[in-house]
Amino acid sequence: MLRVFILFLTSVFILSACAATPTSTIGPDGKPLPRVYRIADRNTGAIQFRVLDSVNALRQAAGAEPVQLNAQLTAAAATHSRDMSVQNRPWHFGSDGSSPIDRIQRSGYTGLPLGENISESFETELETLAAWMDQADTRAVILDSNAVALGFSWFQESNGKIWWTMVTGG
Repeated sequence: MLRVFILFLTSVFILSACAATPTSTIGPDGKPLPRVYRIADRNTGAIQFRVLDSVNALRQAAGAEPVQLNAQLTAAAATHSRDMSVQNRPWHFGSDGSSPIDRIQRSGYTGLPLGENISESFETELETLAAWMDQADTRAVILDSNAVALGFSWFQESNGKIWWTMVTGG
């Protein structure tokens, strides 16, 4: 019986040495390692309204009136996000040479096109919004007192990279 017990214990120790070691979620600098932020289709509405609520909170703090989510502006933003991915570069011109004004007008928006913010990142929508607020030119688009409408969309590649676009209209 003692032999069986010793064999059992030896087997357990040998097998435990073969077990996979858990991967650390903390980097050598003591900070959490980045994780790929995956956006599921079912989260589209929640993300858009989370951004809208955040933008309106920022606008309220700055003394600006709230904006409303607009389907035509969101369509223009979605088109440009996908196009930036195809071009593999974040910039304001489409692969067909279109400007933000062209895309907004093509979408059927009848108001005044005011601004566009773009980003290429692996970050969440709120981290992207915070980055835009850190820069004077992109912050000005978000807080523009003439804005009454907002379009916000993205395109996520299979590797996790996200192409974000926000457009505003008056």
